[in-house]
This record gives sequence, structure tokens and C-alpha cells, in this order.
Amino acid sequence: MTFRVGLAVALGLALVFLTLPVVAIFVDSSPGALIDSLGEPGALDALWLSLRTTAIAIAIILVVGTPAAYVLATRSFRGKAAVVTLVELPLVLPPAVAGIALLAAVGPSGILGGQVEAAGIELTFQTAGVVVALTFVASPFYVRQAMAGFASVDRTLLDASRTLGASEARGFVRVMIPSARPSLVAGGALA
Repeated sequence: MTFRVGLAVALGLALVFLTLPVVAIFVDSSPGALIDSLGEPGALDALWLSLRTTAIAIAIILVVGTPAAYVLATRSFRGKAAVVTLVELPLVLPPAVAGIALLAAVGPSGILGGQVEAAGIELTFQTAGVVVALTFVASPFYVRQAMAGFASVDRTLLDASRTLGASEARGFVRVMIPSARPSLVAGGALA
């Protein structure tokens, strides 16, 4: 009985912690005031920027992350555990550390900063920088889920497609992606 009470208390605390900030938005101001504030030019610009940058980041994550997750889920190679750890590293970095790491990598004085600027891409305080930051932080969520989806696909389906003459690329597109679609969609939602 004590265990069940402890579980209920833990669930209650988690629910309060995770929902109180959202509830506070609506308690702090009326729904009409919130809707009216969306009509302000700054709010509309911020929403449009968020939608644009998120859409671009998701597109990059899908195009690069899907094949990467496929390789990590279907291949065995020396150092695979290290590669998976590096892919998942942004999950455990505090946001401030992730920002500092991105500046150290692609900022004006970063490791690749000169090459990025030479390519005519400016990231600091620019929309492209927001896309890079979103991609860096969100891609591990997608790749992890996609890896799980690809790993759960019955290998005999892929083998059957190969015996019917499908190339590995065709099997990937026609068998693996549709079979792993629920995980890919869930990963996209997480990202």
C-alpha cells in the first residue's frame, strides 16, 4: 500500500511540475488577452521565425538523420558504441553548454568558423544560426527513435526484397521506411 501511495505522490508531483507553468500562462492572463497579444507585430514575427526555423531544422534532421539512424541500427562496426554515444551527447548537455559548444565549433572564432564565413554563411545572431542550434539539440531525439524503429523491423522483409531484385536503397525506401514509419513519426514529433 505504501508503494502505491508513493507512486501516486510521484506522479502527482511530476504532473504539477510539468503542467503548472502552462496553466500559469492561462491563469495569469485571459485567453482573450493572449489572443490579442498574438496580433502584435513582434509576436507574429517571432511565431513566423519559429515556424520557419523549426521546419528547416526538421527537414535537415529527416534528410540526414534517417539514413544515419538506418546505418546505426542495421550495421555492426568497430566503434559503433562510441558513435552512438556521440550522436546522443547533445541530449545530456545543458542548454548553455550546447550554445557555448556551437559557438566554439561554428562561431566566428570557432574551429569551423572561418570555413563557414568563407562559404558566405553567417550564423551568429542570424536565422541560420537558430536552425543550426535547433538541429543540434533536436536531432538526437529523432535519431534515437529512428534507430529503434529500424532495429525493430523484421529483417526477413528486407531479405525478401533483396531476393526479389530490390537494391539496398530500394529496400530502404520501400520496406524499411514504411515499416519503421511509426517510430520515425514519433521521433519527428520529439525533435
